[in-house]
Amino acid sequence: MADVRSRSRSAAGREDARPAALAPVLVVGMGDDGPAGLSPAARTAVADATLLCGGDRHLAFFPEHPAERFVVRANLAELVDRLAARDAAERPVVLASGDPCYFGIAPYLAARLGRDRVRVEPHVSSVQLAFARLCVGWHDALVLSAHGRPLAPLLPRALGAPKVVFLTDERNTPAAIAEALLAAGQPDCEAHVFEHLGGAAERHTACRLVDLPPQRFAALNVLVLLRDANGSPAAGFGRPESAYAHRDGQITKAEVRAVSLSKLRLRPGAIVWDVGAGCGSVSLEAAALVPGGRVYAVERDPAQRALLQANAVAHPTTALAVIAGEAPEALAALPDPDAVFLGGSGGRLAALLACIADRLRPRGRLVANFATVEHVAEATAWLRAAGWEHELVQLSAARGADLAGLTRLAPLPPVFVLTGWRARDDGSRE
Repeated sequence: MADVRSRSRSAAGREDARPAALAPVLVVGMGDDGPAGLSPAARTAVADATLLCGGDRHLAFFPEHPAERFVVRANLAELVDRLAARDAAERPVVLASGDPCYFGIAPYLAARLGRDRVRVEPHVSSVQLAFARLCVGWHDALVLSAHGRPLAPLLPRALGAPKVVFLTDERNTPAAIAEALLAAGQPDCEAHVFEHLGGAAERHTACRLVDLPPQRFAALNVLVLLRDANGSPAAGFGRPESAYAHRDGQITKAEVRAVSLSKLRLRPGAIVWDVGAGCGSVSLEAAALVPGGRVYAVERDPAQRALLQANAVAHPTTALAVIAGEAPEALAALPDPDAVFLGGSGGRLAALLACIADRLRPRGRLVANFATVEHVAEATAWLRAAGWEHELVQLSAARGADLAGLTRLAPLPPVFVLTGWRARDDGSRE
């Protein structure tokens, strides 16, 4: 490509050759109404473009445009290369859907070309239009894009949302999303599908979630789910023991569970091991704290696993995987964890700690519950010898109980909560 340069004279009268300034890449958002919905400034910019980029649907709005065309499909790297190689005479425009900064292409281009090289002319997004049609506020809505993305990681986040929007595609259709949500335990709720929003073919289908699976819609659609006021799920953190099937009191008590989960510092997308998961109370509550993540509940006792499976049905989540087997051998096939809860060691505490230390990801945390001082001493000595930081908390809680019409405090068995993490290279605490 020819090197286009501008020339200017310095104070001494010399000519300085400098590259001519490149026109910014203009990203123009469009609706289903095409050019008619563009602002005058956006229409002028598109008309003046010498390089017009966009999907087939966007470019079809401008069949007579004389500019060079670049069809955007699964070739974003090629698009960036073409835009980076433009010369000063080119005026590139990239056409996109709705607001190009909202699950759109503009941030991608800005990250690779430089924010000073990209300008955005947004359109009203499909989500804004959908809620405008419903006359419902969307400041508190959860928006999830299943467009070109796997659906499974999105389901745990959707299960707890009072208002959720799915951006769909040809595979993750409203019917497919509804089937997956219902299978994961989503209660029936109000559902709205908007097709071709803002265009001449706009259509709004209002129904219930259970009505969606047999229906088919145009490829260009948005799914809105509004949970019924009486359908909101109960709190998924610190549930009473009565919320879970368990035997002989073998369950992590709610107070200990809440503290232990807080010490794990769980975050979205995290991989969690619950070793010695028992009836699964910690696993199930951890699953609600790692949207997009995965909790592996490892339990060797068939009777406990049966209780765990029953509790998983009562408190459905797609983030839980039940692993049958003896640890640490059963951990070999699992992905490396960001957090590990150790509820039982089966007499193999040292081997378990060694395995966890070998597999725990950077900045990961181990939380172990112990009932005896001997196990605490063994685990603490192991962590010290391994050079790990650690913190020990002894929990003693008491609950109110009836005593002849009065209230007494009935103590729960004390539990030690040991938290361990690797010391950082800079010597600071995690």
